[in-house]
Order: sequence, then structure tokens, then C-alpha cells
Amino acid sequence: MGDRVFLGLSRGSGITLLVIMAAIAAFLAYRAALALADNEGNFLTTFEWNANANPPVFGIAVLVFGTIVSSVIAMAIAVPVAVAIALFVTHYAPRRMATPIAYVIDLLAAVPSIVYGLWGALFLVPHLTGFYTWLDEYFGWTVVLSYDGSAPRSLMTVGILLAVMILPIITNVSREVFRQTPQMHEEAALALGATRWEVIRTAVLPFGRSGVISASMLGLGRALGETMAVATVLSPSALINPELLQPGGGTFAQNIASAFKEAGQYGRDALIASGLVLFVITLLVNGAARLIIARRKEYSGANA
Repeated sequence: MGDRVFLGLSRGSGITLLVIMAAIAAFLAYRAALALADNEGNFLTTFEWNANANPPVFGIAVLVFGTIVSSVIAMAIAVPVAVAIALFVTHYAPRRMATPIAYVIDLLAAVPSIVYGLWGALFLVPHLTGFYTWLDEYFGWTVVLSYDGSAPRSLMTVGILLAVMILPIITNVSREVFRQTPQMHEEAALALGATRWEVIRTAVLPFGRSGVISASMLGLGRALGETMAVATVLSPSALINPELLQPGGGTFAQNIASAFKEAGQYGRDALIASGLVLFVITLLVNGAARLIIARRKEYSGANA
């Protein structure tokens, strides 16, 4: 009887979750359809966002660009640092040092987004001017890293802030994955005369590759949907600016947070339409992470 009751509760919980997700998707799709029916612009290619105009004109081209670019910058910074920290904690640091470091990383994961946003606006933004000037001096010829001395409220700043925010997620998951490396593999490599780095390169990293990828995908999911921190440090615009150190661009979450209060009924439906796109992107990212995890029985829990 107990097994049947537990099975029913577990199955009911899973079905309830699927129903909730389907209800959210249906609500977003319905409200998005109302907005897109009267949109005078191309929803995918229009740069302008003026949903309160008559007739309304809005599109997500700038938002897609800003969301993807800022997330890619965050991943490029956070993933190597997170993997290095995870390897140091699990294979290099003594226990007295590894425990406090892991504890501090866990605390970083619990910091609210608005606190990161305030730190970014009051500390990070003022202190990036010198770094951006240095990048412009040596890499300004690339155009992407050119800088004119304006306030560094740009997509690059957003990417750096997001990297700090997703660092604990990637580090914690990678750390647990590296700890699951079979001890026999490491001992065999040591017995063959391998150095500690060779053990990591030949035994630990190959075993944890899929785990690190899935951890990175989870971090990417948070970077894509971050709202308050991005809205605090970014100066948005309706243009796609290839100069990543200059103010400009925008993200889905930041646009929804900043425009929702002044939007009318139709404007809110337009924002919901952009939220639907973000919802689909987030589902795809998390679904890809699950597929990667399922490729290895060690993480998927499969016994077949």
C-alpha cells in the first residue's frame, strides 16, 4: 500500500508540473498572438520597440542580439574560471583550505540578483573605465573592443556581471562531478608515473566533460533570464551596436522589467510575446542540458 501511495504521489507531482508548464506556455502564446495580430513591424527583424504607438511597431532583433551576446561573454569568462576553481578545490587545495572556499562559493549562489545589480552599478561600472581604455588602446582596431570614454554601461559590462553571478552554479556542479571520478582511474594513472596535472587531463576531465557541459548550460539558463542586475547596469538602446564596450543593445528580461510599468494593455501583450521567445529559448537550453546528462548513465540514473 505504501509503495502504491508513493508511486501515485510521485506520478501526480510530475503530471502537475507538466500541466503547469503547459498552462504557462498556453497563456504566453495566447497573449502573444493578440499582440502580433496588430503589429506593424516584423517581430523577428524590427529594431524598434514602440508597442504603445498607434499603430504599434515592435520587434525583438535588438533583444535577441543583446541577450545572446551578453550570455556568450558571461560563459566565456565564467566557465574556465569555474572549472579551474572546481579542480583546485577537489584535487589541489588541502582540506582546511578547500572547505572554506566551497562554503564561500555556496554563499555567492544565495546572493539576490538586486544585490549583484547594486554592486555592479556602484562598484563595477566606475572601475571598468581603465580596463576598457586599455582594451581600446591595444584591441580597438577590432571595432568590437573600441571605446570612446563614455560610461561603461554596455553589453560587455553586463557579460562580466553575469559571469560573476553564474560562477557559483557552474563551480558547484563541476566540483561534484569531479569528485565522482572513479578513484581507480586516478590511482592507475599515478601508478603509471603520471603527474597530478596528467591525472586531471587523462582521467578527471574526460570523465567530467558531460557534467561540466550540463553545468555550463544551467549557468547559461540563468544568464539568459537575468533581469534586475542587467537592468541596473545596462543603458539600453534600439540599435545593434557592434562596439561591445559602448552603451547600447538590450535583453529580453531587462526590456520587460523596464517597460512593463509604463505599458498599456497592448504593450503588455507585446512584452509577453517577447517573454514567450525567452521562455522557448530557456526550455531549449535546459532540454539540451538534460540530453547531455542522459548520455551518461552515471548522471542520468539509468541502469540499462
